[in-house]
Amino acid sequence: MHRRIIVPSALAASLLLAIPASAADFSPGAPGIGDSYYPTSGNGGYDVSHYDLRLKYQPATDLLEGTATILATTTQNLSRFTLDIGLAVSEVRVNGRLAKFAASGAHELEVTPAAPLEKNKSVTVVVRYAGKPSEVKIDGWSAWARTPDGGVAAQEPDSAVWWFPSNDHPLDKATFDVSVQVPDGTQAISNGVLQSQSSFLGWTRFNWRSNKPQATYLATLAVGKFDITTDRTANGLPVLNAYSKDLGDNGGAARASIERTTEVAEWLEGIFGPYPFNSLGGYVPNVTSGFALETQTRPFYSPRQFANGANVSVVVHELAHQWYGDSVSVRDWKDIWVNEGFARYSQWLWSEKQGEGTAQELADYVYATRTADDPFWTVKPGDPGADNQFHIAVYDRGALALQALRNEIGDEAFFAILKGWPQQFAYGNARVADFVRYAEQVSGKPLAELFDTWLYQPSKPSASTAAAVGLSAPAAAPASGGPAARTTAPKPVQPKSWKKIAATNTVHETGEHGGH
Repeated sequence: MHRRIIVPSALAASLLLAIPASAADFSPGAPGIGDSYYPTSGNGGYDVSHYDLRLKYQPATDLLEGTATILATTTQNLSRFTLDIGLAVSEVRVNGRLAKFAASGAHELEVTPAAPLEKNKSVTVVVRYAGKPSEVKIDGWSAWARTPDGGVAAQEPDSAVWWFPSNDHPLDKATFDVSVQVPDGTQAISNGVLQSQSSFLGWTRFNWRSNKPQATYLATLAVGKFDITTDRTANGLPVLNAYSKDLGDNGGAARASIERTTEVAEWLEGIFGPYPFNSLGGYVPNVTSGFALETQTRPFYSPRQFANGANVSVVVHELAHQWYGDSVSVRDWKDIWVNEGFARYSQWLWSEKQGEGTAQELADYVYATRTADDPFWTVKPGDPGADNQFHIAVYDRGALALQALRNEIGDEAFFAILKGWPQQFAYGNARVADFVRYAEQVSGKPLAELFDTWLYQPSKPSASTAAAVGLSAPAAAPASGGPAARTTAPKPVQPKSWKKIAATNTVHETGEHGGH
């Protein structure tokens, strides 16, 4: 019998092959995903594929108890990673084993697993937590609204940290199962399709599923007492709309607007292509805010959006976001124009359809009524800055840029771009620069200068520059009262749809968000 003798050098080599990477090869995941405006948003080191949220909520006390199961894949060798959550955590398990954890910063939970996590490995994280979301304030504001009969989570650019742990940035999208237990007689509304509903010992559980990638800020939860309408589209998609039972005088106008969701979505399909998700709808809780939000498949609307009567234009805006903002999301929050400029332009197209003013007339009106010294022109829609992320210029000047593009390349190429873009980047993320390149590719024209003028220059484009892309102010007319060589421009004619569109200008102005 011969025994193999291993010399020391050979032994060392074999041990290197047998032993996993040393602790020195593992490092903590970054506490931010790298956003230009919000450097602490999201986290590095892993990518989430699915959230399973099992919740219990008591409206009388605002107590939320939750168990979140997060399925993810590591993107580096991890010694530690961070989740975003504002509620108190009682236990964390990673791959079934208890993990150490500690709160840090305004909304960070640092998790140290029992054993380091290797790169490109599947990871299951279970977090148990509880608290009263309305008592959580981050940078002085809250995304959780208490209502007379419950509570609502809906905000931008964050809302997740008030009700579940996550990698809270649009760059890390995932599918969702949301199961919520509430007292009998109360409903829980969330994204996607209601899979099942059951009651036991005075509590009712609602199980919702959103089966396409969804940004965390687009996840929503509303608990309260609602009147619910259901239907199906011609293609078989379920439609669910929910209205608080105590909307008062705004109730009728809200229903008259939101019950047209299917009609609006079918019209938008003709412009943007097939609807990208598994359900349609909207909900109106009894909140005091004035904004609306494109929460995926089920937009949130404040009752005040309908204070002056029905306004289908806001429904158009939020449904347009299902393509521009939800299916194709920003890579970085500075790219907000790829959301808001297009949602506003869809309102202009709806105005055309209704015969209440063409997109050209609306664009000319914006250009004419905003004088050169108006601060409106100093905001750059292509990179407005965190403080101006939802400035009216991102909407109106952003839509103006699209009308300039339409006039420059013609309707055929323009509408091919509007329909092709959501297919090109479906369920992913994109930058303003990606849209510029895509528009050049489809149109066959160099467009960098056009977009620079209308999205990035902090000044009003000259009359000659505007005229070159078919935009103009009304021509000047001689002034009355003497031979002096003075001229005055006639007052621009306001398109009929203008007031309805302007009534939606608060769609994302919460008045509460103070930044990350």
